[in-house]
Amino acid sequence: MPWVRDDYFTQRVDAANRQGLSPLQKCTAAIRQLATSSAADELDEYLKLGETTAMEALKNFVKGVREIFGERYLRRPTVEDIECLHKLGEKRGFPSMFGSIDCMHWQWERCPVAWKGEFTRGDQKVPTLILEAVASLDLWIWHAFFGSAESNNDILY
Repeated sequence: MPWVRDDYFTQRVDAANRQGLSPLQKCTAAIRQLATSSAADELDEYLKLGETTAMEALKNFVKGVREIFGERYLRRPTVEDIECLHKLGEKRGFPSMFGSIDCMHWQWERCPVAWKGEFTRGDQKVPTLILEAVASLDLWIWHAFFGSAESNNDILY
């Protein structure tokens, strides 16, 4: 697979000839820790992996994101970047605009029952996590928030 940068996120066979954890389990563990600020030891029953493995998955996931996107997207904007964005905004009729903001709800199908009340808000009938992002026209994300509704001043109608 060309998108795999190292062996960590591949499924391997252990010494007893059993399948190890899947790449999906490892990525889900990392993303869940990032999205919900959950502790690594909270994932053992849900994803069937231990605290040490969950932490290892998170570190490898973040390392991969930094390697792939760091040089271009995970840096402070330069004066030239800001000037270019302002020119683009002005050309489109929005002077001094840096980017566009948008929010969306992502349905959390396997939300733990004890958390459903916290993650079901407003017009949503199911538990959701909210993604808020500010991005420029070239999809450079300047701000992102991922969490429960109302935890970042989410206005409900």
